[in-house]
Amino acid sequence: MTGGRIIRALALAIALCSAGLGAAAEPLGRAELESYIVPPMSLGAPINDKGVWQLLNSGGAEAGYVFETEPMAPLPGFSGAAINMLVVLDLDGRFLDVQLLSHNEPIFVSGLPEKLFYDFFKQYRGHSISDTLVVGSPYGAGGEGSALVYLDGVTKGTASVRIAHESILAAALQVAREKMSGISTGPPAYPDRDYREDLTWDDLVAQGIVTRKTVSNAEIDAAFAGTLWEDDDPEARDDPEAPYLDLWLVDLGAPSIAEAVLSPGSYEELQDLMAIATTDEPVLVIDTARHGLVTEAFVRNTSPDLISARQGGFPIAFRDADIYIELNDALPEALHDGAALILRTDRRLGFDPTAEWTLQIKALRAHGSFQPELGSVTLEVTHQTPERFYARPEVIKPVPPWVDALRNRQGDLIVLGVFLAGLLAALGLGMNWLAGHHLFTPIRLGILAFVTGFIGWWGQGQLSIATPLAVARTAVDGGSLAFLLYDPFSLLIWGVTIAGFLLWGRGLFCGWLCPFGALQEFAHHLGRLLRLPQIEPSAAWDRRLKALKYVVLASLVALLFAAPAALDTAIEVEPFKTAITTFFVREWYYVAYALALLLLSMVLFKGFCRYLCPLGAVMAIGGLMRGRDWIARRAECGSPCQLCRVKCSYGAIKKSGEIAYSECFQCLDCVTIHDDPRQCVPLILAAKGRKMGFAAE
Repeated sequence: MTGGRIIRALALAIALCSAGLGAAAEPLGRAELESYIVPPMSLGAPINDKGVWQLLNSGGAEAGYVFETEPMAPLPGFSGAAINMLVVLDLDGRFLDVQLLSHNEPIFVSGLPEKLFYDFFKQYRGHSISDTLVVGSPYGAGGEGSALVYLDGVTKGTASVRIAHESILAAALQVAREKMSGISTGPPAYPDRDYREDLTWDDLVAQGIVTRKTVSNAEIDAAFAGTLWEDDDPEARDDPEAPYLDLWLVDLGAPSIAEAVLSPGSYEELQDLMAIATTDEPVLVIDTARHGLVTEAFVRNTSPDLISARQGGFPIAFRDADIYIELNDALPEALHDGAALILRTDRRLGFDPTAEWTLQIKALRAHGSFQPELGSVTLEVTHQTPERFYARPEVIKPVPPWVDALRNRQGDLIVLGVFLAGLLAALGLGMNWLAGHHLFTPIRLGILAFVTGFIGWWGQGQLSIATPLAVARTAVDGGSLAFLLYDPFSLLIWGVTIAGFLLWGRGLFCGWLCPFGALQEFAHHLGRLLRLPQIEPSAAWDRRLKALKYVVLASLVALLFAAPAALDTAIEVEPFKTAITTFFVREWYYVAYALALLLLSMVLFKGFCRYLCPLGAVMAIGGLMRGRDWIARRAECGSPCQLCRVKCSYGAIKKSGEIAYSECFQCLDCVTIHDDPRQCVPLILAAKGRKMGFAAE
């Protein structure tokens, strides 16, 4: 099967199967979701078509939100499919629960225990979306006192865990923005307790730290003009110039401001309250006119019925602080006699005292004596406290996950980089120096031992068909390939492998960098030491068997689109997860399969690589990018000399002497023979002064 036919066959498989590619997963229904909600909480009504639901408390009141991550943040995992979690947030933006609903991550499907994946999500409980959550461990000395909150990853599965984490944050912040508009997704400003400034009441007024709003009776009459209630306030009509509202507004969060406004006793009581409620912001409102701020139905320590506030278009939840208010003696007498309230709001709910906000006061009128009909107008006053009285936590922006992944594997990447650079330098463009070295076999076996031990078992750098399949699915779905960055160790090997396509074809990875391929080569050498009989298929069967890996690849591509749920099991045709990722610690049948392939390699040289490996098929197709024929040939090669073809264990040399680079694993036997005057028949005959010809000659 030629390279062009292979590519056309795979393209046809994609075209035929892409119609089976389903749309994004539908959100779960009520029946499925209710089983995840822990009493006394219950599931309320759906809020939108993206799978966001109300969370109700035992009294039936709204207590938060329930949603899936996949409909809102379908970040592809290493299988190409999204990881779906159920998230439960309270109204303050705290995680009440996070549970894994579904995934197809290869490392957890039939590798690491899935319990590790499920247990990871328990760490979110109690944290807030305002926290800077990252997966991993503190880098360097950054852990102590850090503003970052670290979640423990899963060894060998951290890349998948990071993708899940990014999905959770993306979906949670989307819900916070759309459904929980008052929730701050960043650290709020807070009063700087160390900042002190000697201030008087006159200073506060002159600097605009105190805001005053006056509304006369004539102005309130004008506001009700033309309504049912325009004649229902005789007092306003009798004295139109008198004040209806004389409002004074000041934020008491800053100690210097509070000390200038309150008596020593009230100041101490406020500071005691703030020491407990550290995220509350207290605001003093005083009315010296006849509005009164509240109605007779007002209950202390609740939200005042006539007062509300907004900032940035969103409501601010104020409630009475229930503090006895005694003003500083230096304040005007009229303020001492006015109606006063200290209100408070939680800064974590999005309130920023240093940004402009609006206090809204309702003015009420009643029409009729029996069951009077109430009408109202809203009076507004804007306020803002200078920035100098406040501090802001340093916003530590987490580094991108791929940078964190680089840091976590920094040492491994350095070792890998040095090894790859040394390997490429040793190989050279034609690999002649290495092939002709008198210690070539020990050098090669030493390299393969390093590849197995460090790249495979330690570094978990065994490339798999799962990655190109995930890339294909993500490309068809129009998703992001950012998931590749979460495993920089493997990504570096992929990069070198692709570069190898251009220089040499498939052989760089399959011959030098594949840990399972190295295990097979060791098994072959062991078989030779034990003098086991070797199996070598005939040329016809060799051609047929080599086509089998393309059939396996095409089948996996078909499953990717037509039956993705079956793909994770089908990928087990690769024994890589068993032999390399989990070091043979798996179910017995997976272990038996991997060991059987290694035992087969003792009598059939690298049989899996040559005939069955779907990743090898991808490598062979990628090798079509090769820009040169790097193995030197002579005119006599193949006609009539067949020595290299006979010696090639991979069957990668045709009778004509041409190299079949799609099957070349860079064993370098032919390079060694070509350059060795003691082995190359044309060179031997030339040295003897004879021309090579057919036996008949």
